Amino acid sequence: MFSKILIANRGEIALRIIRSARELGYKSVAVYSEPDKNSLHTMFADEKVCIGPAKAQDSYLNIANLLSVAEITRADAIHPGYGFLAENARFAEICEASGITFIGPPASLISLMGDKNKARQEMKKAGLPVIEGSEMIIKDIAEAKKVAKKISYPVILKAAAGGGGKGMRVVRSSSQLEEQYTIAQNEANAAFGDSSLYLEKYLPKARHIEIQVIGDKRKNVIAFGERECSIQRKYQKLIEETPSPYIDEKLRKKIIKAVEEAVRFIGYQSLGTFEFLVDEERKFYFMEANTRVQVEHPITEMAYGIDLVNEQINIAAGKKLSFSHDLRLRGHSIECRINAEDSETFIPSSGKIDFLVLPSGQGIRVDSAAYCGWDIPPDYDSLMAKIVSYAPTREEAIKKMLTALEMTTIVGIKTNIPLHLSILSHSDFMKGDYDIHFMENLLSKKKS
Repeated sequence: MFSKILIANRGEIALRIIRSARELGYKSVAVYSEPDKNSLHTMFADEKVCIGPAKAQDSYLNIANLLSVAEITRADAIHPGYGFLAENARFAEICEASGITFIGPPASLISLMGDKNKARQEMKKAGLPVIEGSEMIIKDIAEAKKVAKKISYPVILKAAAGGGGKGMRVVRSSSQLEEQYTIAQNEANAAFGDSSLYLEKYLPKARHIEIQVIGDKRKNVIAFGERECSIQRKYQKLIEETPSPYIDEKLRKKIIKAVEEAVRFIGYQSLGTFEFLVDEERKFYFMEANTRVQVEHPITEMAYGIDLVNEQINIAAGKKLSFSHDLRLRGHSIECRINAEDSETFIPSSGKIDFLVLPSGQGIRVDSAAYCGWDIPPDYDSLMAKIVSYAPTREEAIKKMLTALEMTTIVGIKTNIPLHLSILSHSDFMKGDYDIHFMENLLSKKKS
């Protein structure tokens, strides 16, 4: 049990964690940067402390400041949310050394899965199929060319130390590899402080499928039904749904079984997500694992009737899982990420929200830190709300989402709601006939 939880994050995920802390009987501490002083998470936490100026490196990524706040407020647990320090093994290790519970996996597991190349090798040992590629970190452009020639083009360069599309480049020829190699290195170094790259075969037509896992300290492990995450732009997800319209029950059981065996193999604890590419022959390949709560976790909660964040906190407190394999996927759930950005140019739209109406009703959930009068700072990710629909069937869930989006009114800033309406109304999406190139194709048609 904890006396107090410090939330090392901001926005809707900070609010989400505060809600769980209250339900479980824990006090919460909100940290905030100077431009976030009037953010909603600071209003609902039991305590709040400013940790620095706008720049993330001086506030939400400042480990010394976060630990100082934990000491001053006597918080004995820290929840990192997602992004920022959520997958920083050093932060988790320092928390452990300081006697503060890091609400997530042990630092050793974060370190293992955070190195994408090492994770691939470990998952290969655990029996998960991986995409053909480099066995180790690519040393230089000469080695990259050698590996690419062996597995044949197209290939993809990936940052070994991170995800979210940073340091990723699709390469279709040897000449293009020389150009993209340096760009990927520089981007990886800027995003993660590590320019290491690995290379793997690029699957031209594939679905992005992920499996939510959870494990306690008693070696109880559960893997849930898949989330379909193929609707993404520049490797950033826009819409997720569960179950996937592409995955049948036979394949679902096969992936879940393989993931649970892999999770037991490494002794995983806490929440985590294993991400895969599924090709045209419905063969699945491990890509990476995220050792944190996922942005799209609400659709799994809706489809299974559970609370993943509550479970994550309870596991950190030493409790066992409150549910078993008797859980069943029921109905269909869709999540749309509402970003404060121009739906045509994708330029972020910061500024004051002058008027706000968020949707409600049966089968609709909204996770958001937005409110009328809030001044959205330009310093952070543009995600401002997650609208989630749930219904007995996929068709009904889509209709509910379309209605929810049409009834959402946000005045003062631009949002990507028009883009979501366009995607959900598209015939290919309605049929479930899409892959990771859906957005690329949609946007290219709009330009022509």
